[in-house]
Amino acid sequence: MQEFLEIGQIVNTFGIKGMVKIRPFTDDVIARYDNLKKVYVEINKTKKQYEIEEVKYHKDMVLIKFKGIDKLEEAELLRNAYLKVNRKDEPELEEGIYYIVDLLGLEVYSDEGNLLGKVDDIFNNGSTDIYVVKDEIGKQILLPGISDVIKDVNLEEKKIVVHILKGLI
Repeated sequence: MQEFLEIGQIVNTFGIKGMVKIRPFTDDVIARYDNLKKVYVEINKTKKQYEIEEVKYHKDMVLIKFKGIDKLEEAELLRNAYLKVNRKDEPELEEGIYYIVDLLGLEVYSDEGNLLGKVDDIFNNGSTDIYVVKDEIGKQILLPGISDVIKDVNLEEKKIVVHILKGLI
């Protein structure tokens, strides 16, 4: 399992006092960012920890002011960097809730025992998560992340069991 989890990407600066604009990688933006005290900023595979001075929200973006970043030029150097948190500092997830990074690459089997492929991507279509399952020849299957379809997720065995509803494939 990955030690650090990506929670967003700095896409631009905001204002002239060193604030940055972040595209969040989370379902619940306010719960994720409101109580955040520190974060790691990764640029070119190098992580540096920053304390958070202020968090604001603007449309679908998060605005953050880091301690020690007080000028537009300093904030500009952070553009395109990723925000990460240490997994050990994160609260335990509820049963049945997983980090996407932990699901990528898991083998997906039908409840009849057929290997369908591996989880290649997961995205949200507005109402539910969609699991993109790709087989060895590159054929994709899109599966909704609902309890009628996703029957079992076993991180230790690196496998997901799904029930294929009529019309899905």
